Amino acid sequence: MAVPGYQEFMLPLLKIAADGQEHRISDAMETLASDMDISHEDQDIMLPSGTQTRYYNRGSWAITYLTKSLLLEKPARGRFRLAPRGAEVLRNAPSRIDDAFLEQFPEYQAFKTKKRAAKLIAPSADADERVAVASDITPEEQLEAAYEELRDALADDLRRRVRDASPRFFEHLVIRLLVAMGYGGGQVDRGEVTGRSGDEGIDGVIREDRLGLDMVYVQAKKWDSAVGPSEIDKFVGSLMRKKATKGVFITSGAFTEGAQRAAKEAAVKVRIIDGDELAELMIDFNVGVAPADTYIVKKVDTDFFEGVA
Repeated sequence: MAVPGYQEFMLPLLKIAADGQEHRISDAMETLASDMDISHEDQDIMLPSGTQTRYYNRGSWAITYLTKSLLLEKPARGRFRLAPRGAEVLRNAPSRIDDAFLEQFPEYQAFKTKKRAAKLIAPSADADERVAVASDITPEEQLEAAYEELRDALADDLRRRVRDASPRFFEHLVIRLLVAMGYGGGQVDRGEVTGRSGDEGIDGVIREDRLGLDMVYVQAKKWDSAVGPSEIDKFVGSLMRKKATKGVFITSGAFTEGAQRAAKEAAVKVRIIDGDELAELMIDFNVGVAPADTYIVKKVDTDFFEGVA
């Protein structure tokens, strides 16, 4: 099964703590994975930030919400145990513990009131779906989902602007991007736009070393239509005539399946980049984009508190 929402972890975690003993969070997460039949592959899925697994993040937040509701307590770093209120809740044998259940506790209400404004709203969902989405993911996932939404909007804007640009601008753009990615040692003067009449299908070149002994040849097609296999074949022919071993073919549009197959089967190494990937690379390597707002998410420095006498 996929990784459950954090609310699905609440009752099982409370039951793990029912013995009144201290439990390490890591041990409890292993127990949950076994009891809920969560595969190792699903346990290893990372958040988009790459800082934590989605599984551990959701389990940790379930423990946080149970602690804020005074059902659990944390006697030490990375550990939890049952609190008196939690024992009382278990005696009533609830069938489920979720956000709605925790709303009965004023401590939980106070905690959630402070963060309601940050809830994720999914524009494409109806009202019920928005509530479900917002309530079943953790704050980190909400932030990252919002980030991905902003990034998608930025990529769409970049694709539109690239389509509206001139072919000459597009040639300069792709050379600048490849240099920003580290080709030619990241040195601007090693990249050159060469596209002109009789260019034999080569629009640019990047010298990988100072003496120009290793060259990367570039084809830039600012097309709205898809690039077919014949264009790949022409580019490969140009590379072979120059005795080149590698080339990059970038289009503002897309590649047909035949073109993708031709690039994979080419006698020389050809890397193809379509308009969608081009926009993503421009964002990743800061070409044509600039920082807007920055939000720094902080956490408690436990070493600081543990080191104070």
